[in-house]
Amino acid sequence: MLEKILSLDTDLLIYLNSLGSTQYDGLWLIITNQLNWLPLFLLLLYVIFKKNGTKQTLYLLLFIALLLTFTDQVTNLFKNGFQRLRPCNNPEINTIIRVVKKSNSYSFFSGHAANSMAVASFLYFTLRKYSFYFILLFLWPLIFAYSRIYLGLHYPLDIFCGYVFGIFSGFLCSILYKKAQKKYFPV
Repeated sequence: MLEKILSLDTDLLIYLNSLGSTQYDGLWLIITNQLNWLPLFLLLLYVIFKKNGTKQTLYLLLFIALLLTFTDQVTNLFKNGFQRLRPCNNPEINTIIRVVKKSNSYSFFSGHAANSMAVASFLYFTLRKYSFYFILLFLWPLIFAYSRIYLGLHYPLDIFCGYVFGIFSGFLCSILYKKAQKKYFPV
């Protein structure tokens, strides 16, 4: 059963990766770089600051930092535990896929997917009361993680598992944040 799932995962990667074109490689390299998302992060910070003020914004940022540390460390535990080769390093397929970027770390599960989905979920669950439009935050991890498939760095299953872990982590962190907020910042 596991072999069948991994085979389907590889087939899906090959299909999605083959949709790429050299004329768009530069765009996807920009998308996959976390620093290039800085304008979005600054806009979110501004919106959060306007809604919550300085103390609450700093408190929220503390929780985001803790969340990112947690998801990043758990991701590394999984990567080192499973030691799944990245598609770009897998000799069985790296000659038939488009390898736009290389990385020497392991593939399962995607830290980009886990971290971006964790933060998007956390912000959504804590800020959705302010606006329905916070649901648009989920576009960021979708685009960000697809870039990893496009570049030949992750399998779709790596992305999916990163998403699941990210949503779980973000939701759990939002519950802890709300409880701590009630204790330390009662209304």
